Amino acid sequence: MQKAQEFNLKEKLKEVFGHNQFRGNQEEIIKNLLAGNHTFVIMPTGAGKSLCYQLPAVLMDGTAIIISPLIALMKNQTDQLVAFGIDARFLNSTLSKSEMTKVKKDVLSSKVKMLYVAPESLTKEDNLEFLKKAQISFVAIDEAHCISEWGHDFRPEYRKIRGIVDSLGKLPIIALTATATPKVQQDVQKNLQMEDANVFASSFHRSNLFYEVKPKKDPKKQLIKFIKQRKGQSGIVYCLSRKTVEEIAELLSVNDIKALPYHAGLEADVRMRNQDAFLNEDADVIVATIAFGMGIDKPDVRFVIHYDAPKSLEGYYQETGRAGRDGLEGHCLMLYDREDIYKLEKFNKDKSVTERDNAKHLLQEITEYAECSVCRVKQLLHYFGEEFKAHNCGQCDNCHHHHKKYEAEDQVILILKAAKLTEQRFGAKHLADVVMGVPNEYVKSYGHDKLEVYGKGLDFPETDWLSLVRHILIFDFLEKDIENYGVLKITEKGEKFLKSSHSITFTKDYDFSAEAEEAEEEQENTPQTSGKAYDEVLFDLLKNLRKRIAKEKNLPPYVVFQDPSIEEMATTYPTTKEELAQVNGVGMGKVQKFGKPFLDAIVKYVEENEIETASDVVIKSAVNKSKVKIFIIQQIDRKVDLEEIAEAKDLSFDELMDEIEHICYSGTKLNLDYYINQVMERDRQEDLYDYFMNSETDNLQVALQELSEDDFTEEEIRLIRIKFLSEVAN
Repeated sequence: MQKAQEFNLKEKLKEVFGHNQFRGNQEEIIKNLLAGNHTFVIMPTGAGKSLCYQLPAVLMDGTAIIISPLIALMKNQTDQLVAFGIDARFLNSTLSKSEMTKVKKDVLSSKVKMLYVAPESLTKEDNLEFLKKAQISFVAIDEAHCISEWGHDFRPEYRKIRGIVDSLGKLPIIALTATATPKVQQDVQKNLQMEDANVFASSFHRSNLFYEVKPKKDPKKQLIKFIKQRKGQSGIVYCLSRKTVEEIAELLSVNDIKALPYHAGLEADVRMRNQDAFLNEDADVIVATIAFGMGIDKPDVRFVIHYDAPKSLEGYYQETGRAGRDGLEGHCLMLYDREDIYKLEKFNKDKSVTERDNAKHLLQEITEYAECSVCRVKQLLHYFGEEFKAHNCGQCDNCHHHHKKYEAEDQVILILKAAKLTEQRFGAKHLADVVMGVPNEYVKSYGHDKLEVYGKGLDFPETDWLSLVRHILIFDFLEKDIENYGVLKITEKGEKFLKSSHSITFTKDYDFSAEAEEAEEEQENTPQTSGKAYDEVLFDLLKNLRKRIAKEKNLPPYVVFQDPSIEEMATTYPTTKEELAQVNGVGMGKVQKFGKPFLDAIVKYVEENEIETASDVVIKSAVNKSKVKIFIIQQIDRKVDLEEIAEAKDLSFDELMDEIEHICYSGTKLNLDYYINQVMERDRQEDLYDYFMNSETDNLQVALQELSEDDFTEEEIRLIRIKFLSEVAN
């Protein structure tokens, strides 16, 4: 086993992946794995889990086996690794027999550094026999929460992994997950026999995401308004059923939003085609069931919307974590209605008693999260066993809104006393029933109707006791018992509060049923960002170049360069290979593979705009917006079709027409005859030309109204108006 000291890890990180620094505890994790130790990694989505096994796989002799749950993720990961010059393959049912044979041959010849396989593939005897002959460096188990029955995505085949790994020899194991409550973590380690593993738990705090929950009062209108305010941005809309997915995808499409559906009921080739369209920026929005997600690694998703309530907080956290994986801002919106929770509960009616109870607890967590007025970041982190100490996160609707506060010292004391007197063996509902004096059989059977705290909650008539218990949990006066699901115990902080209490204020929770009935004024809760520091014209130019190159090479655009790298190029203006290699996320390998056209474009742009460059950061605050107009004039002079001009500048046809009209109104003569003659008959041209010759105004709305009987389209009217003004006015 190679030792970490044999390598300069930071140098290797830069050389292979183009990054200057490790993030969080990546370096410690990598060193631990290189030392041959079992490793358990709990790291939120987008924080860099993959690098924790990808870099060791490159450095170590032999082939690393990556056990991954979805075929789409394997393809996605291997595409990215190949772009970095790393030999990575996958072994699954999409390969032909000859392709499988070639993969196995290359693995046995030690060419391949990483082999992605599904757990189902590992159980096949011929695959196991092949792997026993290979030189394997270690085994990585991605999405390790799938092992746990207490997790949100349990897969029985994952529980067989340890036995299979043992049959391959004594190998170090690295298990990785983005979502693991303390209960799930314990279950995963026990099943993998990794109780001795070094555990690396990163913070679950995603400081670039904004969390918001709105009452689901007019969901279709809310959805369209939200997405149209983010025109051209990539986003995911999660729905509960396949039927809803189809309906919403169609609704968005007819409202001029480039959206496609994704669910398990679609043909496999349709699913793959729609996913590729999203990855390649040919579609802005994917509308999906939770079947979409684990197979996607798109870094520039700017928003995630839960049109229907999610099934668990773990699932919600993982799904929202698909926004902003590039470190830039992301917005996570949940449209909440208790009816969705009731529907989900009905779906669980045919499950076993244990499964039904587990599902009910998970749904209860969603209800509490949605309706609770406490900082949403604090709630999410608490769920994963992490404390968030800041008073205001500044990145959720609860911290932006003003909620009604109340003094809760006496109520907290009462609940803590109730927990102590009931021997810390019960959950929130039972404690609330006891203090409220609810005379049900359950309370009576334990004699809790005889306790001194029984019925004392009636002294606080406005208190919602279940809500209060949630607050007490989040503020760490009570904690969940890992061994006994639903049971609450008093923490050390709670014991101190009982001995020496102090004033404490809580906030009133939402009443979503009342809010949904009110005519709520829509407000944008996201803090406004300041003006961009990078050169937006160059950024757009490089993004369009990236899209073209990606299409030529049949790769998703981010595989070429990610948005943060493009932003840095548009800030620092690198003009040599060495300077480009210093851009974060690039590295010399990518420079050799993709760099030349980008360098050519930047050099040309720098010369045309007389920009002084330096190896340090040069911020260009004022961009030359006339460049687009010059480009349009030049292309029209060359008689290039307008659709091609629009595509070259990543404009919609309407946006291009706006630019052309602006040029025309500025006094520049444009000859669009070559295009107009293709799309309009001569007599229709003459009728419209005569209209503008005799009209008192060139107002488009007036023209549409006066010409309504003649069936002229808005596009035709705009084209002839430009022709008329160019010939007569300019």
